[in-house]
Amino acid sequence: MKIVVINPNSTVSMTEKAALAARNAAPGAVIEGITCHASPPAIQGPEDDAICRPYVLAEVDRAAAAGADAIIIACFDDPALDDARARVSIPVLGIGEAGFHAAMMLGGRFSVVTTVPVAIPILQENLAHYGLAAACVRVRAAGVQVLDLEDETSDAVPKVSAEIARAKAEDGVGAIVLGCAGMADLAAKMEAEHGLKVIDGVGAAAAFAAALINLRRV
Repeated sequence: MKIVVINPNSTVSMTEKAALAARNAAPGAVIEGITCHASPPAIQGPEDDAICRPYVLAEVDRAAAAGADAIIIACFDDPALDDARARVSIPVLGIGEAGFHAAMMLGGRFSVVTTVPVAIPILQENLAHYGLAAACVRVRAAGVQVLDLEDETSDAVPKVSAEIARAKAEDGVGAIVLGCAGMADLAAKMEAEHGLKVIDGVGAAAAFAAALINLRRV
């Protein structure tokens, strides 16, 4: 099976990180990572979301035409997800929606730890759109720029960890969803550090995509 992971931003290192997370979660699949090179370097808020959408949809069309069995949109805002599903016949998954569902199945009620405050209303709207708002206790921002997650010298990871600690102490949840594809490599570290289930949406989407492909073949 072939799963195409589309990174809606133009940062290649984030594409590579997402593709690796997908390979780890769906080891039997061929994973291809695609970067939307004309998009902003990070998707942070509604303006970036709007800019990236046509590039995401163009890559969705190309991936479907090239024989992909499933497509993952690897931005936690799930940009253009509904439109993408409407234009191709194969499964298209957003890492936000996948992460929410995985958290409910593994931990019950959950909180989301994302990057910047401007992302919070978008994720809250998505939760309501998916019918999952009641399962989410809170959407939190760690106060880190997306691209800082690609910089090993930044304080982004400690800030994410600190926000997870606050969520654990204050929200009474069984799981945390990492609200950015740039956090895809942090789930295992954060889970061990904080002692509760931490969900990476990229891995969740890849696992669900493999399952959906197999279901379509039954």
